[in-house]
Amino acid sequence: MPDSADSNRAPAPVLFREQAVAGGMKLGFAQLNAEKSLNALTLPMIRALDPQLRAWAADADIACVVLHGAGEKAFCAGGDVRSLRAAILAHAGPEPNPQAQAFFSEEYRLDHRIHSYPKPILLWGSGIVMGGGLGLMAGASHRVVTETSRIAMPEITLGLYPDVGASWFLQRMPRRSGLFLALTGASLNADDALAVGLADFFLQSADRDTLIERLSATEWDQAATANHAILSKLLRAFASAAADALPASNLRRHADTIERLTGGDSLAEVRTAITGYQGDDAWLKRAAAALAGGSPTSAALIWEIWQRAKHLSLADAFRMELIVSLACCAHPDFAEGVRALLVDKDGQPRWTPARPEQVSADWIAAHFESPWSPLLNEVHPLNDL
Repeated sequence: MPDSADSNRAPAPVLFREQAVAGGMKLGFAQLNAEKSLNALTLPMIRALDPQLRAWAADADIACVVLHGAGEKAFCAGGDVRSLRAAILAHAGPEPNPQAQAFFSEEYRLDHRIHSYPKPILLWGSGIVMGGGLGLMAGASHRVVTETSRIAMPEITLGLYPDVGASWFLQRMPRRSGLFLALTGASLNADDALAVGLADFFLQSADRDTLIERLSATEWDQAATANHAILSKLLRAFASAAADALPASNLRRHADTIERLTGGDSLAEVRTAITGYQGDDAWLKRAAAALAGGSPTSAALIWEIWQRAKHLSLADAFRMELIVSLACCAHPDFAEGVRALLVDKDGQPRWTPARPEQVSADWIAAHFESPWSPLLNEVHPLNDL
């Protein structure tokens, strides 16, 4: 009979296991373990994942890492913004908010580690992948999507902005599609993710167990470079068999329209073009409505970040995001957006400022140049990136 203390203990935020495979090597499995919350990313998850990834990187016997989520509905539906909102509301001291500072700085450090990881990481991106989940996914070497994948960066509806490295990877998407996705939070399917470089392989969701069996039966190498190639070859075989099930891409179908809508030289011009969409496509209508109802401050931040991030390195993009994210926690829209969308669920956020024309240049500049920003690298150093 289990000990009562064990039975009352909270489940581990991430489940880790190692599996011996052919040739004497091992696979490392990391499963986000919060199925009821759609594996929303928490600080305990981050603090479990980062040291384990570092340990596996240093372990010569680990050939490949597999990162996935519990259940079938989601890999990770975003960061735990409800807890962040609670911390913001409870904080009475000087900015920056200590809990927000810990969450964002440690999250970004983990995301950067994945981008630069020396061994192959197979990320199973089936189901919902949003926000913080996309931060984990974007940097993995082998990103798998399926017919159930639903990927989005809906931060404009939360009073935030696409972070977790998005200021860097959105710039690298074709034909200003990254700007469109940031401003509208439009949902992506598997083929959309392939089109903009957020995914590498399309498999069917039913392939997962067979894929794990094949990984276990594969003869891995001691060299990480060889293992990258081995994993790519294996996934290409699955992708070839699944090709007929790939859903049609909204981004590919509307590429010309998106480029035209985002082609203006000012945010006001682009906003007018997107929100003024008069066509009959439901996906584009939802995108236009999201921008029209989203935080005016978030839209202005997205536009400003788009200009500032054009020539930033990945590490510098994360450093900039840390400043802006903590500033968002010190301004009203983030807590209000979470309230309206996820807490009270009334869908009626009261944005501050309420209208786009009320968002001043000084208001936006304050998100990048707050009086405490020079101290951030001393308190939570990011110079190891």
